Amino acid sequence: PDVITIREMLRADGFLVKDLNMDAYMEVRRLTQTFIDDFLGYWINPSNARMTSLLVGCGLPGGMMGSMMADLKGFQGAINAAQRSHGRPEMSLDTLMVKLFEEVEYVWPRLGYPPLVTPFSQYVKNTALMNLFNMLSDKPRWSTIDKDTWGMILGHMGRLPGPLAPEIVALAKEKGLEFTDCNPQDNYPDELPKFRAMMDEEGWDYGEDDEELFELAMHERQYRDYRSGIAKERFNKELEEFKAKAGAPIVVERPVVEMPKFDIQDIIARYPKATPVQSPVKGQLLWEVDVDDASAAPAVGRKVKAGEVIGHIQTYYGMEEVVSAVDGILVSVPARQGASVSKGEILAFVQ
Repeated sequence: PDVITIREMLRADGFLVKDLNMDAYMEVRRLTQTFIDDFLGYWINPSNARMTSLLVGCGLPGGMMGSMMADLKGFQGAINAAQRSHGRPEMSLDTLMVKLFEEVEYVWPRLGYPPLVTPFSQYVKNTALMNLFNMLSDKPRWSTIDKDTWGMILGHMGRLPGPLAPEIVALAKEKGLEFTDCNPQDNYPDELPKFRAMMDEEGWDYGEDDEELFELAMHERQYRDYRSGIAKERFNKELEEFKAKAGAPIVVERPVVEMPKFDIQDIIARYPKATPVQSPVKGQLLWEVDVDDASAAPAVGRKVKAGEVIGHIQTYYGMEEVVSAVDGILVSVPARQGASVSKGEILAFVQ
């Protein structure tokens, strides 16, 4: 929601809130609109502007609308497949969105009211999304909590503002996890000298207030892509593709979510009891790294066990494992070796 609305809500409730510089606000708004008209609008779902007020109740930042709707769109097919298998009606994207907001309202206080800013807002949203998916698939709530969220829960990122719900504490003990009150900074030694040496070697300036050094240290791969020009080439290529799909300069006509590369409904119809294997993070899919022959996806019919590593996702910070959630046989592997995948994207099916 826009800052004016939230400010007026706080003021109406008796909070002392500073006045806005409306001249500066309108200038920022004008500049933002020029970016949207020029290129940014091709990445924005046009429905976001109509739905941001729905975020007031759950507290999520408005900037998450795009990724959240893309996540929901990716889960919709699997959720509706589960609905059909249990004789229940399918759900529209709007219905799922409202249910997700309600689940965020449930999850947030029980996770200790983490501040809803990056990365903690993503942890809350991802946990709520997996809770929703699991419950609609007749599985227990809290069945799937990723390792980063557990790190936040256990105190590895600092003390949470509020207390954890007893059910979360009990779940941690059940899994044999230990809480900590250590200083999170102790886990991150000062590595700026290493990055200074990198910049010296490349002949790059540290920038005003060392801001260029900071960017390299925070996002090394992206910064190197930026300095080499690869990022600009990638951006221009993607922008041209979006413009071609839009077929007109009216950016609101371009759907933000791409159609899946395979027909999930067909797979679910053939294997109604299959469980999807999903990507834990965004990155490049590596089913295998074969130094002697061409690397390829695992063969359909291969037996796998719950928790077995069947592939990896190459991210900017390292490798993340792709694991099967259940014992069974691979019945479909639609994701190809080397593909760029999003977090939560379905890679294979096990039955």
